Amino acid sequence: MSYQVLARKWRPSNFSEVAGQAHVLKSLINALDNERLHHAYLFTGTRGVGKTTLARILAKCLNCEEGVSSIPCGKCDSCMEINEGRFIDLIEVDAASRTKVEDTRELLDNVQYAPSRGRFKVYLIDEVHMLSNHSFNALLKTLEEPPPHVKFLFATTDPQKLPITILSRCLQFNLKNLSPQLITEYLGSVLEKEKLEFEDEALWQIAAAASGSMRDALTLVDQAISYCEGRVATDGVIEMLGVPPQKQVYELLKGMASRSVSTILELIRDIAEQTPDYSHTLDSLLSTLHRVAIAQIEPKAVDNSYGDMPQILELASLISAEDVQLYYQMGIKGREDLRL
Repeated sequence: MSYQVLARKWRPSNFSEVAGQAHVLKSLINALDNERLHHAYLFTGTRGVGKTTLARILAKCLNCEEGVSSIPCGKCDSCMEINEGRFIDLIEVDAASRTKVEDTRELLDNVQYAPSRGRFKVYLIDEVHMLSNHSFNALLKTLEEPPPHVKFLFATTDPQKLPITILSRCLQFNLKNLSPQLITEYLGSVLEKEKLEFEDEALWQIAAAASGSMRDALTLVDQAISYCEGRVATDGVIEMLGVPPQKQVYELLKGMASRSVSTILELIRDIAEQTPDYSHTLDSLLSTLHRVAIAQIEPKAVDNSYGDMPQILELASLISAEDVQLYYQMGIKGREDLRL
């Protein structure tokens, strides 16, 4: 059997398996349980936060043979076929590759016909913002007065490009970036199910690099498993990502606080050997300084990334608030200058 990447293997098949997005789940579950269903839903958010996944689960809830429910059975033919991507009444379209008005008209020609097998005919249009203006115009009338057996599910990373006439006809759900804490916990549960060894700090490094995207995090875990030969180790992940060890970032800031030039130069030399891309080092410094600044105002508000609360509180006591702001501004300027 061919290997299935983690992002696909562990893709949620019902709402209870979705990580985060509680505000969206609550609305969808209540709508399904109370049978207050809209004809068009728009899911927005950055890549890999669950837009298409939620749309597919919603399609399953609408067409489960046990009845419309927020908890699809997962065992009937309709649920199984949707899971396998072969349900005839779930029409998935990649708008990025079908932008022409002719494609949209061809799609809408069959809207009037009843579903072949399911309760609803569901049109899932991914990256809907890529449609042309003529395509949006062709879609507008159908979207305003669709047949009762049709549901439209749209997903996009760029809702600003959608015409207001389309936006006003959809229920909009903005999916949030996932927190490093949530990503780390989810990755840990996946690796436990896979029966693979991992180190907590390695997962924190991956979660930080994923920038709120669960799919990106799972992809990096796949890469780390290969790189570290069957496990997820901190040293291997740091080498793979090209980021400085968090310990070096703390030591660098301590050296700056004590004005120890020799310590700073030695650490910079070590970091340069390990991570020649200084953008990663600056990102780590900026992130740490941001948390130090928060700790100086309200220690309880600091997230415990990497399990490093003691180090952050120590830095907050060593560096003055003015210096934290100065270092942060210098880091921002250095980050901008790297692009030149």
